[in-house]
Amino acid sequence: MSKIIAVTMGDPAGISPEIIIKALAEGDLNGAPAVVVGCAATLRRILALNITPQVELRVLDSVKEAHFAPGILNVIDEPLADPEALKPGVVQKQAGDLAWRCVKRATELALAGEVQAIATAPLNKEALHAAGHLYPGHTELLAHLTHTKDYAMVLYTDKLKVIHVTTHIALRKFLDTLNRSRIETVIGMADTFLRRVGFEKPRIAVAGVNPHAGENGLFGDEEITTVAPAVKAMQAQGIEVFGPCPPDTVFLQCQEGQYDIVVAMYHDQGHIPLKLLGFYDGVNITAGLPFIRTSADHGTAFDIAWTGKAKSESMAISIKLAMQLA
Repeated sequence: MSKIIAVTMGDPAGISPEIIIKALAEGDLNGAPAVVVGCAATLRRILALNITPQVELRVLDSVKEAHFAPGILNVIDEPLADPEALKPGVVQKQAGDLAWRCVKRATELALAGEVQAIATAPLNKEALHAAGHLYPGHTELLAHLTHTKDYAMVLYTDKLKVIHVTTHIALRKFLDTLNRSRIETVIGMADTFLRRVGFEKPRIAVAGVNPHAGENGLFGDEEITTVAPAVKAMQAQGIEVFGPCPPDTVFLQCQEGQYDIVVAMYHDQGHIPLKLLGFYDGVNITAGLPFIRTSADHGTAFDIAWTGKAKSESMAISIKLAMQLA
């Protein structure tokens, strides 16, 4: 039986509908076993602009009705409250609500076993909040919907992989809440995740918090009091983990093959090197969920929404990776 992937629309006012159509209508994903969860009326509006390849929309009542063939886009319809009122490139309450409903519907399908993985298109956090769904992003939303306690964001490319101790949190709050238990949990998730995707003995590097990993306490003591004890505890469990490593060099070392993944302490520490080195082919994965979830590693790009300029490579790679990991 083929593994079926649910692709959530994300924010319909951004580039998400466009890149979904492009990803599933071009190359080897044309006819792939993927079902789009989103607003069919919005997809028709995009097709009418002639900025994407033309496909036949098949609106389904259930995943079982899907027919996978080149030129066909299977859609589980989650309609906007007012599809014709949707304005491209503008933050809107109804768009944020749709993004939330698409993720919720796809999660229900995954938990029921009707799809085997989810690939999410970008949503807009401001629109999400305007609709009353107060989540920092996909990662936290999916954790809530699946009642998952321990989870982490993974950014994934062929040469560089990063997993985060914290993500959408103020830097000051990160420093106040950093703790050994969370670092140990993320190291364990990194090991489990890499083994799941084919690494027999993962090599995990843990970045320090401060410049030069604290320089033996000269620039801060978080490495001494918190990070190093966590690394030693996980080494004692047989995990091949190293650190704390200087943050300004460890990502290059990982890209060059010295390590298989880097544990980043906070959002920008991990996102900046990954997006610099792999902006168009990076994939966002949520580790710890009961199913595989991948995502394009970029935002909604309201400035170029519905213009045909959006690149679909990251969306396509996220769908392919979801299929591979499923």
